[in-house]
Amino acid sequence: MPTDSFMQELFAERIGGRTFGQSTVIYKFEKIKRAKRAAQAAHPELPLIDMGVGEPDEPAFPEVVAALCAEAGKPENRFYSDNGCREFKVAVENYMKSLYGVELDPDAEINHTIGSKSALTLLPSVFINPGDVALMTTPGYGVLGTWTAYLGGRVVKMPLTKERGFLPDFSLVSAEDRKAAKLIYLNYPNNPTGALATPEFYDEAIAFAREIGALLVVDAAYAPLNFAGKPLSIFTRPRAKEVAVELHSMSKGFNMTGWRLGWICGNASAVKAFATVKDNADSGQFLAIQKAAIQALDRQETITPKICEKYRRRLTTLVGLLRELGFDAKVPGGSFYLYVEIPKGLKGGRRFANAEEFSQWMITEHLISTVPWDDVGHFVRFSATFEAATVGAETQVMETIKQRLAQSPFEF
Repeated sequence: MPTDSFMQELFAERIGGRTFGQSTVIYKFEKIKRAKRAAQAAHPELPLIDMGVGEPDEPAFPEVVAALCAEAGKPENRFYSDNGCREFKVAVENYMKSLYGVELDPDAEINHTIGSKSALTLLPSVFINPGDVALMTTPGYGVLGTWTAYLGGRVVKMPLTKERGFLPDFSLVSAEDRKAAKLIYLNYPNNPTGALATPEFYDEAIAFAREIGALLVVDAAYAPLNFAGKPLSIFTRPRAKEVAVELHSMSKGFNMTGWRLGWICGNASAVKAFATVKDNADSGQFLAIQKAAIQALDRQETITPKICEKYRRRLTTLVGLLRELGFDAKVPGGSFYLYVEIPKGLKGGRRFANAEEFSQWMITEHLISTVPWDDVGHFVRFSATFEAATVGAETQVMETIKQRLAQSPFEF
């Protein structure tokens, strides 16, 4: 009978090979989970305020759930959807035109995805050969980079600094990396910084992609959550379709995170190649989910603004109370995240060496969970997706945060 050591010999090197599962390194999200459990056990009388969760705190709107129930019972929806139903693509076409002013061909320039994460795992399979480069913004969501490395490619990080408004500086990419680059990953509104791309930045990104001959992959999962004006698509900019695809999601702007549905759109050749690889990776999302999502897309003018306003309101309040405590906090341009530099320490007391240490202290001492980012400077990310069913409940959560943190005079 095979032994565990036998199995260790079989694991691919991309996940660790012989050493898979034997590392003693604890990653930050596991550290956060452990710290939360310990804090709750030590202080069962105090509610944990979880501001680390990166998904909506409310379910999908009732009319969308009702549509799913109706569609799930229809016999014609029981089959594999493969690369999606045309009705969903047409709904996406109309949505992109209505919200972003973008014209797309539903048959050639749109394909459904089983969420943005799935799309980001598949795109490297479409473009990355061993030795090829993916340019990735950091801090950020690293899935495309993980799969680039799995396939023998190389990840080159483009730092997002506060001084540049959390936009990458393409001039810092070396000649060697420019030559090897196949993919350029951008994400705006940005996770974790909440920064927005500008039309001028997208023009710069398009010019850079054309110069080096790489595909722009624009992760627009948070695009509907824009607090500074009309949401922006890269396809409003000249020549974008020549070098870009954009990923959209039903999760953030429609409270449909667990439904796992989104789409890729843009350059027709890239979309076709993506659909080819996808057809060999999955059999498509359940048709009932796609058809229910049409109800959401067709009602974006009544659904998404309510969600966006809730997060804007929560983040504005959070910024106000953190500023009173000394944090250099500003309302982000979009998303549901607030990204702030940590304090140096407590007045006359302990120092914080990095954001992970500060985040652990916040959980242990005040039962407030955040996510630390030490990639470029030392920041923590607060999420406005904490559970609060009413505006009054939101106010209570904010007052509790302020009361708890006011017990600790910070030094910045």
